[in-house]
Amino acid sequence: MTIALIILGLLIALIGLLGSILPVIPGPPLSYAALIILSLAKQWEPFTITFLIIMGALMLAVSLVDYVFPAIGAKQYGASKAGVWFSLIGMLVGIFFIPPWGMFIGVFAGAVIGELAFGKGEQGALRAGWGVFIGTMVGIGFKLAFCGVCIFFYIQGLL
Repeated sequence: MTIALIILGLLIALIGLLGSILPVIPGPPLSYAALIILSLAKQWEPFTITFLIIMGALMLAVSLVDYVFPAIGAKQYGASKAGVWFSLIGMLVGIFFIPPWGMFIGVFAGAVIGELAFGKGEQGALRAGWGVFIGTMVGIGFKLAFCGVCIFFYIQGLL
């Protein structure tokens, strides 16, 4: 049973890392769940409760930041609500038609199309698209960093 939990935890951690890039998979919560699973498998020896609470708080912060940074980037670069919504649609469309790079292209293209469709000029639409793109990339970077740290501690907890 212990080995099965350890393997399950590692698979969940790796899926969490993938979820840092794909928006349909909750990456940080899965990576954090892997730490909990390893703790259960090893009778709470690898990690202290303080460590797990801190990692849980970081997981919540990273998950919230993932929603906030694209909006901050959009606002800083003058995107409207239409640009933000179209960027989300572009991300989803891009994932299905040009995986995995389509997500990144779709965020930018969706924001630009949304801005152009709702009356913003070319320069403003490109600026807004860039802002949404930068915000999205920063959010993905934070998620990747958190999930990478979780995998590091997971492997360290195995030893």
